[in-house]
Amino acid sequence: MSFFKDISNQTNRFFTEQPEDTGRKFGTFGGVFVPDVLTILGVIMYLRLGWVVGNAGFIGAVAIILLAKIITICTGLSMASITTNIKIGAGGAYSIISKSLGLEAGGSIGIPFYISQTLSASLYIIGFTEGWLRIFPEHDPTVVSLITWMLLLTISYISAHFAIKIQYIIMVIIGLSIVSIIFSPSTPQPSINYVGQFEDADFWHVFAIFFPAVTGIMAGANMSGDLRDPRRAIPVGTLSSIGVTLVIYIGLAYLAAYYISPEELRQNQMALVDNSAIHSLVIMGILAATFSSALGSMVGAPRVLQALAEQKTVPLHKTFAVKSANNEPRNATFFTGIIIMLAIIPGNLNALASLITMFFLITYGTLNLVVFIQQSMKIISFRPTFKVPRFVAFFGAASCLFMMFFINTIFSVFALITIVLLYIWLTRKGLESEWGDIRGGMFLVLAERASRLAAKFPRHQISWKPDLLIPINDPSVWGGSLLLIRSITAPSGSIFAFSVMDKNIEENEKTLRELLDPLNDQNILVHSTVIEEHEFIRGTKLVIQTLKNATLRPNALFLKMEERGKNDRMLEQLTQHAMRYQMGLIILYQHPRVAFGIQKDVNLWLRDGSPNWHLAMLIALQIQSNWEGKLNLITVAKDESEEKHLLKFLEHLSDQARLPSVTEFHVLTGDFFTALGKAPRADINIFGLANTPTFRNMRKMPEHTGSSCLFIGDSGQESALV
Repeated sequence: MSFFKDISNQTNRFFTEQPEDTGRKFGTFGGVFVPDVLTILGVIMYLRLGWVVGNAGFIGAVAIILLAKIITICTGLSMASITTNIKIGAGGAYSIISKSLGLEAGGSIGIPFYISQTLSASLYIIGFTEGWLRIFPEHDPTVVSLITWMLLLTISYISAHFAIKIQYIIMVIIGLSIVSIIFSPSTPQPSINYVGQFEDADFWHVFAIFFPAVTGIMAGANMSGDLRDPRRAIPVGTLSSIGVTLVIYIGLAYLAAYYISPEELRQNQMALVDNSAIHSLVIMGILAATFSSALGSMVGAPRVLQALAEQKTVPLHKTFAVKSANNEPRNATFFTGIIIMLAIIPGNLNALASLITMFFLITYGTLNLVVFIQQSMKIISFRPTFKVPRFVAFFGAASCLFMMFFINTIFSVFALITIVLLYIWLTRKGLESEWGDIRGGMFLVLAERASRLAAKFPRHQISWKPDLLIPINDPSVWGGSLLLIRSITAPSGSIFAFSVMDKNIEENEKTLRELLDPLNDQNILVHSTVIEEHEFIRGTKLVIQTLKNATLRPNALFLKMEERGKNDRMLEQLTQHAMRYQMGLIILYQHPRVAFGIQKDVNLWLRDGSPNWHLAMLIALQIQSNWEGKLNLITVAKDESEEKHLLKFLEHLSDQARLPSVTEFHVLTGDFFTALGKAPRADINIFGLANTPTFRNMRKMPEHTGSSCLFIGDSGQESALV
């Protein structure tokens, strides 16, 4: 229950505690509470709440109000939590999402959120027009809407401070109009209609039309860049506005059911006006509420667009990112005004309300998801001063998703596809933020939890993939070998490369990174480091021992043979060490002239009865697949009498190992080195590695085959037959 104490403590400081003034910035009351309340108590309350009660009955209306409010309460609590953990910039919800999930996610949600804020202004202007026509029915609705739009655009263009001052007057008018409804002179109904028949629409359609009535909680958050202390103002102002408006909505729903018949509520959108104590006061309330809600959206939406533009997430970002001398996003305001004008021309309030509902649900759901992810990660950097239980954020996110599909499945799928496409588009733009985000940490936590689960299960041969450990003594001679290493590891393998040095550590780390950058660029998982040790063999042995029991440890040691026996002693010791620690072994002797040829065909040499061929075949298949060439399966017969038997051996092995259809079989006769010269031409030849390698003979093979050669020894953990 600690989060209720947080609410109480923060609320006690609502009006009493004022942070230091930093110029022309707003406090909690004027910057968050008033815009939120005036946006919530808008057109839906006056013109559609009665219709909701008429269709759903009082209990049904309360269910719809509570269901909508539960979503905004969860979102408000999540927003309160995260705004006390990070510094919120301009753009409200966009700022929160982008600082948590990155600019791509922030933009893919922020763009629909901006559209929903903009369409909300159109909705409120249409509501204002309906109220105006009640007073002056002879006026043309299009002209009224356009004049209202022009006036609102002028006010929002001049200054947000001017708009805030106007809202104080509007708040008084709305309060008086609600009092006029409370003291209705109408005769109470014989019996209250508790359960409605939903004659005009089903439950979810009614919910969709009502939901924009509770979406004003973002009005204050959108002003986050203009608040003195957003960490305090947003939580306190938002939660206070939710609580106050919840009481007002339920109270008005009861009065509507108490005084007005269901038929009148459904058929007369001005039923609350006709049954009030002072009709003109309620009409003034409608005009004031719709005007203020539209003004709030027209002030907030351009700030979202300006925040999007600052991070280059929208076209024409240089134009929309510009601010005036008094911090007003005037270019964004003008553009937003044009969109609002185009949306008000059709004048369909119900259609706009349903559309806005979907966009707001997406935004609210993502906000809750952000908080749930950070709570689940259990990282020390997420330590908000306002804490909420994890189920609050989860319930808020899940509720938004379910509501979307209940309201309109087709549009929900369309909306989610749009967000995915926006995310892909923004990802390809290569956006760079000035702040970090939680994505890297989020995936790292997931990887750590997955590794804990993986540690409980033995590695199985069926899930084998090439994870190479590569000790690099001299990076300058490894450039060409990376072509083959890429062909062995792509697309799902990984590389752990290291150098062993006892001086110039930073310089060698940079050299090693530059060497491996081409593999990183091809989406191969690469880790690299420099081990501070004066002896190369000792350093390599330490790495092998250290990684022995790691969950994501390499499974094969990749070594390179040098000319004229320069590193034979090192190869001999590391070969024995790899076998002792059950690591596969891959030794490359690169042909000094042809290297890897045209990277097409692969020769795999096998010996009947040898147990040491599984890793060699798996590596051959990796290379053949990446080179898109032909695989030649080769064995050597002592004489012609063995040819038929060995050919059947190769065919049977190919069938059991499910080798590609382009595989060819070759049985060569004679001694081994003579057979090397008879083999079909290939760009690499692969041989099994003897338990006691003879490096002198291995060094002869590239000249006999005319290609680079790989010598591969099993660890016992691989199988080419699974």
